[in-house]
Amino acid sequence: MQEFRHNSSPDATQLAAQIKEWGLALGFSAVGISGIDLGDAEGALAAWLAAGYHGEMDYMARHGVRRARPAELVPGTLSVVSVRLDYWPPAADAKTQLADPERAYISRYALGRDYHKVLRARLQKLAERIDAEIGPFGHRVFVDSAPVLEVEIASRAGNGWRGKHTLLLDRSAGSTFFLGELFVDLALPADDPQAAHCGRCTACIDACPTGAIVAPYKVDARRCISYLTIELKGAIPEDLRPLLGNRIYGCDDCQLVCPWNRFAQTTAEPDFSPRHGLDSASLVALFAWTEADFATRMAGSAINRIGHERWLRNIAVALGNAPTSAAVLAALRARADDASPLVREHVAWALARHAKTEAAGG
Repeated sequence: MQEFRHNSSPDATQLAAQIKEWGLALGFSAVGISGIDLGDAEGALAAWLAAGYHGEMDYMARHGVRRARPAELVPGTLSVVSVRLDYWPPAADAKTQLADPERAYISRYALGRDYHKVLRARLQKLAERIDAEIGPFGHRVFVDSAPVLEVEIASRAGNGWRGKHTLLLDRSAGSTFFLGELFVDLALPADDPQAAHCGRCTACIDACPTGAIVAPYKVDARRCISYLTIELKGAIPEDLRPLLGNRIYGCDDCQLVCPWNRFAQTTAEPDFSPRHGLDSASLVALFAWTEADFATRMAGSAINRIGHERWLRNIAVALGNAPTSAAVLAALRARADDASPLVREHVAWALARHAKTEAAGG
């Protein structure tokens, strides 16, 4: 096992430069290196958890401030290689889809293949390339899969700065990219962080449909549409349902209004191209999917993790927010006696919502 003991050593500097070259050659849009001292991030993390902003994501509280201690997560870690990979699909007309209440809006990152698999495989190739150069070394790959402060690490690695919506931003790429990390037992020179460029802009805060960005750089996940449609396992709070609109998996609103995303890069990765027409599908069509349909079509997709039941729950809410029509009512009534109590509850809410509209002459 090779260890570079001094960040200023020529060998460490040369290897760091090579790692970045290899990463870019593998298709990553940016590669940076950070140290492992994230101590000054612990206070904000602890306060966020204490406020209960993590909701039902118990794993976040369970790991606590360990997320800010890479060397505790993977003993022997001396540096972290942070990577970005663009995901925005070509010709993804997000705003048009979002504005059509009869169509389903799915966060653009989830339209293609599961990003966890794509990034993990590519990071493993980067590790293999390093191994081929220096011999066996200690490392571990992470892609949104463990208690890792991804945005904090990425910002310290010079891959961007934390925006007021808490996502990573870059002047030349906006925020439409995935993050991944390679923890290594190599003492590599850390890159300089980028300066923040949000200024006085509050576009993301103002645009959040549910008011989940409760203050600059602070998100209450319990109100976030991504949390409500993906992480939450039970019923979506009734007062928030009308605010979801046609968003059935995730939400991009804070990114769509961000001025820096006029520089967003479209992906060159074929695996992130939309599958099964999900970038233009109607709510009625998706609500008709059987459990077998969902399993077949969502195989290899990030959406698969929520399962068919929550998929129907989310679409039922969106159908309740859609304009009243014969097709919408028929779709909802077809699942009024669904085997799942969770689905039945949300369908009943949606039908009651339409009944009020009809009674009011709307």
